[in-house]
Amino acid sequence: MTRTIWLASYPKSGNTWFRMLLANLAATDRPVDINNLPERGGIASARGPFDHLTLIESGLLTHDEADRLRPRVYEELKRGAPDDEYDAPEPPQPVRFVKCHDAYTHTVNGEPMLGGAKGADAAIIIVRDPRDVAPSLAHHSHMTVDAAIDFMSDAAAAFCDKSGQQTNQLRQQLPGWSGHTESWQTQRDIPIHLVRYEDMKADTAGTLRRALAFAGRDVGDSDVARAVAFADFSELKRQETELGFREAAPKSPRAFFRRGEAGGWRDELTAEQVARIEKTHGPMMKRLGYRLSSETVEGEAA
Repeated sequence: MTRTIWLASYPKSGNTWFRMLLANLAATDRPVDINNLPERGGIASARGPFDHLTLIESGLLTHDEADRLRPRVYEELKRGAPDDEYDAPEPPQPVRFVKCHDAYTHTVNGEPMLGGAKGADAAIIIVRDPRDVAPSLAHHSHMTVDAAIDFMSDAAAAFCDKSGQQTNQLRQQLPGWSGHTESWQTQRDIPIHLVRYEDMKADTAGTLRRALAFAGRDVGDSDVARAVAFADFSELKRQETELGFREAAPKSPRAFFRRGEAGGWRDELTAEQVARIEKTHGPMMKRLGYRLSSETVEGEAA
């Protein structure tokens, strides 16, 4: 049976890059088209599979009503039910990776909204220094950096939660950067493997290989090396410039693949903005191995 693995992350933490690495494992003589990935696990918040499997238009439901039904959708998808998102059915794969920005929450009935062990076998949690997330989120969401920092500290924050309009995705609860990470780390329904964006940058092949081993996917070293080369940030940016990227915000003139750096916050944030982030998220940052500015040793980078 195909194993289902959540690729869970707070937005702008490297989820898309990780998926591009996975997609390029199947490449041969050229990088895969970023708009036509061979591995199509989709995203957990997509309306299409929900509407198809429940026979209900999700736009007619409240957010809580939709959340109560979402566990059943993920259970069916894990069992192999077609999601009707693509014209032709995919051949069975040993592992199915599904992007997920939702925090690990529970429905009003008290059950895991993502279905717990019935909805997935495990999760790869991708985290990134919140000081780098803030300017990237601001760029992506057309907000100021200060507004992004506020959003990342808001326990009631969410994507696609506006009333009076229907977005192309279901609500994704994002209870702050720390709260989101905490929710996945403390759940006990499924095993998790933590991937730091910074480790992906420093040792892409090794980080990818360890994540694949956790997921139960056997891949050769040559395939990993080719995927790393084909999913290089410069290649992703080149394709977006020439072809556009369908996962970018609708009608946005801003590039989705922006800088792709670790530590870029040093020339993007003010000292006050850094202090705000570290004051709110310092405990979780230290738990994940991110050194605070106040702890920086002279001659070393934070």
